Amino acid sequence: MKQHATHPDIVKRLKRASGHLQTVISMMGEGRDCLTLAQQLHAVESAITKAKQTLIHDHLDHCLDHALEKRSSVDEFKEITKYL
Repeated sequence: MKQHATHPDIVKRLKRASGHLQTVISMMGEGRDCLTLAQQLHAVESAITKAKQTLIHDHLDHCLDHALEKRSSVDEFKEITKYL
């Protein structure tokens, strides 16, 4: 897969989510309350979901033209949409 302009932003977003997840793990070890943990995990999950959506939308924006040219790309398009 070739690098797209959005990939560096996606990597930054995933690194932030990873760091935030490590913080949540530490918070669990500290015995923080479940509501706070659930809120923080929701934030991590949202960040990852946004990164995934950006990646898929970027793929569609840059690769859909090629999908019209060859059947294998149409199959790839169908495959990637299951992750939305």
